[in-house]
Amino acid sequence: MRLVIPTAEWERAHREYLNEWGSSRVIPSCFNLHDFVNYESYLEEMMKRKDGYGNWLPFSSYFLVNHKDRILGMIDIRHELNDFLYRIGGNIGYSVRPSERQKGYATLLLKMGLDKCRELGMDKVLITCDEDNIGSAKVILNNGGREDKSEVDEDQTVKRRFWIDLSSKN
Repeated sequence: MRLVIPTAEWERAHREYLNEWGSSRVIPSCFNLHDFVNYESYLEEMMKRKDGYGNWLPFSSYFLVNHKDRILGMIDIRHELNDFLYRIGGNIGYSVRPSERQKGYATLLLKMGLDKCRELGMDKVLITCDEDNIGSAKVILNNGGREDKSEVDEDQTVKRRFWIDLSSKN
């Protein structure tokens, strides 16, 4: 298993991953392709956003890929927090392909993402999940998460908030 940065060579696998989600909202949303004319324009926009511009804070995005070059998951690491991310979104958003869930990939994906956060010099990260997403809460706890006060999103969804201290390996 490895983390790879989205590039043109991953277009077909990326689209297959998204097709498996169907009409569901893709998480993290930065991997959604609906607003782009083609994959090249998607990649160009991601490169602009990488260092932050406009309302976008600096971030890093990766695919979790297996030995057969199949995308199993996606992770987005926000290097900083604004008010919305502090309350609702957190530093990390991740997802696992629907057909590959409950196989331990989310725990591995988050662990590998936390290693990337350490490489970025981050001391601690905030990760959130919906109150009813028990699986995600377990993944976060399994990676050293410590629960903080929950927040309520504008659509009244309760977001559980977890901090992970990166000063020691979990």
